[in-house]
Amino acid sequence: MSVYVLLIPVLLPIVGGAVFGFCKIRTRALREGIVSAIVLLTSLCIAAILITQPQGEATVLTLAGSLYVKFRLDGAACVFAGLVAVLWPLASLYAFEYMETEGDCNTFFAWYTMTYGVTVGIAFAGNLMTMYMFYEMLTLVTIPLMMHGHSYKSTLATRKYVRYSIGGAAFAFIGFVAIAVFGETLDFRMGGVLGNVGRHTTMLLIVYGMTVLGFGVKAAICPFHGWLPTASVAPTPVTALLHAVAVVKAGAFAIIRVTYYSFGTDFLRGTWVQNTVMMFAVVTMVYGAVKAVKEQDCKRRLAYSTVSNLSYIIFAASLMSAEGMTAAMTHMLFHGLMKITLFYCIGAVMVKTGKRYVWEMDGMGRRMPLVFAVYTVAGLSLIGIPPMVGFISKWYIGTAAAAEGTVFSYIGLAALILSALLSAAYILEVVVRAWMPGKDSRPDDTAAVAVGFRMRIPLLILVLLVLVCGVCSTPIVTFLSEVAGGLR
Repeated sequence: MSVYVLLIPVLLPIVGGAVFGFCKIRTRALREGIVSAIVLLTSLCIAAILITQPQGEATVLTLAGSLYVKFRLDGAACVFAGLVAVLWPLASLYAFEYMETEGDCNTFFAWYTMTYGVTVGIAFAGNLMTMYMFYEMLTLVTIPLMMHGHSYKSTLATRKYVRYSIGGAAFAFIGFVAIAVFGETLDFRMGGVLGNVGRHTTMLLIVYGMTVLGFGVKAAICPFHGWLPTASVAPTPVTALLHAVAVVKAGAFAIIRVTYYSFGTDFLRGTWVQNTVMMFAVVTMVYGAVKAVKEQDCKRRLAYSTVSNLSYIIFAASLMSAEGMTAAMTHMLFHGLMKITLFYCIGAVMVKTGKRYVWEMDGMGRRMPLVFAVYTVAGLSLIGIPPMVGFISKWYIGTAAAAEGTVFSYIGLAALILSALLSAAYILEVVVRAWMPGKDSRPDDTAAVAVGFRMRIPLLILVLLVLVCGVCSTPIVTFLSEVAGGLR
């Protein structure tokens, strides 16, 4: 298979979504059929690519000098692209039912589909130039999604998202320029591309810190996390996309790329900037979890949970060891499964009942048993109850931190444990209210509320993945270990 096949899952959703947006599709069935066809073909193409593993580079454009737009498949690309390919068809199916009561669905699904292609472009990027280009495009294509409905709150949230994203991109651009000047190539190479930097060591360490914080805006690292809880005003298919699949994982993925494939751990390990990044992650872990406990809006509570959990990934990556990279990618995968499931459960409650606050969840387990059964399983997994996926990823983060054996890694390990305890508080409060309302609770209604098959199918598949990937995690972690070891 030619390596240029990598272009298909990038261009198909972008071009298909753009063409779809200009067409006046008047029937729901036709709209859903076209979107489903584009998304499924894209995911099937990614599956074929991951199975056949085409070798080489696909250079498609020369911008100036050594600036090339190129695509390449390596182990890290397989991880991110695989996650996106599994979750996007489920996200689209869920969105079909959720968006039934919303207007301007043609425009919404056009941008939703285009975002798929842009995210795959980040995954398959063969160099820092290409990843940065698609990273910027991701901001642009998600703006209309956040503004859907054009309410006052969504407009304010979008403005905040744009300000944060543009500022973060500016910081990341500094790192891009530094690698272009001091690196042997802009291509991603395990171990990094910096040669003899001589007297520029201190400056490059500062630049690395700025680059991590720049990409860390989308990964919601504190104090640049403020856009993420605000974005919860968008429709749930959008917030799930932002918080579990595309945007936040693109930020975490970019940090892994620049750490292990551009600057290199040999250059960074043991320096003050490693400890600084680690402390940013530790503070964010605890801060996000504390805010989640205090938050009473269910979607915003999950958003703060995402803030906390994303820093698990950044902390593991900042350990700058093969074990740390393995743990980071493990949590990147498994957190995506857990968090999109939780968001979809709360989204189903909101769209079917209009309830969104924690105190309104009293007795909802009896009204929506399937939804809250799924929420309970995914929530217990996020807490870290074995043998589900949340336990697996936290176990590998903890063991990687303990193996590092430094003061900062032990502080991170303590923060991980504290965050897990806090996650039990903010998850179990909803679970207990749903299944065991107190004597003084007065639910507004006791009638059962059904969700359609387009919501049921994604929820059932996702909760099954949460369970199966936990029990059968060994092949997944083995593959990720080979990626971290440079064997893939």
